[in-house]
Amino acid sequence: MQLAVNPPLAPMLSRRIEQIPAGGDWIFEPKWDGFRALLFRDGGEVLIQSRDEKSLNRYFPELIEPLRQQLPRRCVLDGEVVIAIDGALDFEALQMRIHPAASRVRLLAGQTPASIVFFDLLCEDSRDLRREPFAQRRKQLERVLSGARPPLHLTPATTDSSIAADWFRRFEGAGLDGVVAKPAAGTYEPGKRVMFKIKHERDCDCVVAGFRWHKNGAGRAVGSLLLGLYDGAGRLQHVGVCASFTDHKRRELVQFLAPYRRNALVNHPWKDWAEAEAEAAAAGRRLPGAQSRWSQGKDLSWEPLRPELVLEVAYEHMQGARFRHTAQFRRWRTDKRPEDCTYAQLEVVPPHELAAIFAHSR
Repeated sequence: MQLAVNPPLAPMLSRRIEQIPAGGDWIFEPKWDGFRALLFRDGGEVLIQSRDEKSLNRYFPELIEPLRQQLPRRCVLDGEVVIAIDGALDFEALQMRIHPAASRVRLLAGQTPASIVFFDLLCEDSRDLRREPFAQRRKQLERVLSGARPPLHLTPATTDSSIAADWFRRFEGAGLDGVVAKPAAGTYEPGKRVMFKIKHERDCDCVVAGFRWHKNGAGRAVGSLLLGLYDGAGRLQHVGVCASFTDHKRRELVQFLAPYRRNALVNHPWKDWAEAEAEAAAAGRRLPGAQSRWSQGKDLSWEPLRPELVLEVAYEHMQGARFRHTAQFRRWRTDKRPEDCTYAQLEVVPPHELAAIFAHSR
């Protein structure tokens, strides 16, 4: 491709805030629950690029021709691939598309066809639009998609925070994640968290780097998954576990995780977890096998996994650098790279705010 903006390109990201901004110059959109996708078209060439900069073309063949028919001959757009079933988004159906068998993909494309929802325009003809204010890019996006037909869609947008609040309440039942707030004057900054998202509950994408056997099913049932996040120094820190599976799920996980156990300890980031606790503390690391005053004699031995799987979990809140309670399984994230699982995505109470509360209580 020979565009003003060429692939691969990292999408612009968002960070979470608790409430919809009331003041300032914002453009609000519903937050879609799908696969983030950058769409590149150069004449007959079409590329649907995933968030981790891989091609999604083979997994969503039904989108290629509509994209050729409806988009400008040379353009780059940002959007989300989604699947809607019975009036609601279905992320599990979307994940089923990431399948090695082309025949299976074609079958699913006919049974549960995907759509793509666009929310930004980065390039048109020979113009790179990334430095233009989002308000201007939005107007040009509306023009480009003025005649769009399914499976192509233009996301709703508003500058009214009360409308955004209404969307936040009403659209949850349709499977949308919440609301996104974008600065109207903002430029497009690939890979940077310059947008804001307001979601219905806390969630986090973690690296699964190991597991523990169930206390009553060693070798037959998984008890918990060991979760990690990368810190600012690029080290994978142990942040907690995901558990509370059904007996069927525990047995199923044994087979699912089996391929990731092979040669897992070679270059594993937690290979030295058995070192003395004092040495680990001196190195400033959280390791999954370390004893603590909360262990109460429990077997903390663990089985390593190659740190290649990404899991979205729900959590209540953080205590320091770890989940306060056991996290809850939500879904596998086949569209996200492990190295993108960092502390930056978490909701964390700033220390100075907590200090201010303590000051008032004295």
